[in-house]
Amino acid sequence: MDVRVTSAGLRLAGEPASGHGVDVLGTRGIDLSAHRSRIVDRELLESTDLVLAMAREHLREAVLALPDIWPRAFTLKELVRRGETIGPRAPGESVGQWIARAHSGRNRQDLLGSSSTDDVEDPIGLDRSAYEKTADELSDLVDRLVDLLWPPAAEETG
Repeated sequence: MDVRVTSAGLRLAGEPASGHGVDVLGTRGIDLSAHRSRIVDRELLESTDLVLAMAREHLREAVLALPDIWPRAFTLKELVRRGETIGPRAPGESVGQWIARAHSGRNRQDLLGSSSTDDVEDPIGLDRSAYEKTADELSDLVDRLVDLLWPPAAEETG
């Protein structure tokens, strides 16, 4: 299965990645030197199957821009937490069906405020060690999500 990943934020467009971000991800084999920021908008959201936000603030803005995105928009921490509760994608279950199961029981009121349970701290403006900590956290969360979405048993049946 091919996966296409894009990135967008709330405040700046056309800005390069921070020096610490480029350095820290460079040591992990990810080249951010050509990256330029862009603002999340309705058009970008309409073309997505899944929206993952670093923080509730970002998730709120996505849902405000396109309310219909709610069932398939989560903070990364929230989706991993919910996914670990419902279990990995079952044989024959589509990614969309698994996301729908993960969405079950969510409440839009959970978008209010901020939460260390749901938010990954943005290291912008902090020192390199903060970027390393954030990169470690994101790497762990992404690995856990991949294991939930593409477990060996689900792949056997397509």
